[in-house]
Amino acid sequence: MFDGVHLFFRWLHVIAGITWIGHLYFFNFVNLPLQGSLDDAGKKAVNPQLMPRALFWFRWGAMITFLAGLVLFTMIYMYAPGVGFGPTANWGEGGMSVRAWWILMGMLFGTIMWFNVWFIIWPAQKKILGGKVTGDELAATRKTAAGASRINTFLSGPMLLGMLGAQHAGNASGLIHAIVFIAIAMFAVKFAYGLSTTDLPKAIE
Repeated sequence: MFDGVHLFFRWLHVIAGITWIGHLYFFNFVNLPLQGSLDDAGKKAVNPQLMPRALFWFRWGAMITFLAGLVLFTMIYMYAPGVGFGPTANWGEGGMSVRAWWILMGMLFGTIMWFNVWFIIWPAQKKILGGKVTGDELAATRKTAAGASRINTFLSGPMLLGMLGAQHAGNASGLIHAIVFIAIAMFAVKFAYGLSTTDLPKAIE
């Protein structure tokens, strides 16, 4: 029974995470350049059809990923069948394990990203889509949402490394390892931003 529940929440965490991060990358690497090429008339035609649908999957993907992750963390690190709640062997005996170190790093970044979605990006987008802000306030609100989304995009690389590192990093638990991996992940995101601003159709020809 425990293993079945564990498998279900792991599946839910992964599929919701794909939905969330997939939309995050869509917004930053596809939609952002598109919005820059549209005039006000184009935005009024496209965004009312596109943004509510995309933001629905985006924010609820984030919420389900976050909640399923908390359940998984409890099941793996803070609960043992037949024993009850409390630190398990996965957490470590006599100190924090390498596995726990990596997952906590991933959870830290993931929690910041979840907070940004629900308490910065989504409230700002509701104001924009609802026509509640205009002029300079509209520009400032768009900048706030875009800034939080950009932060999340850069954090997504280290977050995913933390999640994967819990299972596959072995003894690579030192601060230097973490700094190197985080730098590589953020460089990859920056490279993707640069690629997104190129004329890809012409580049592919």
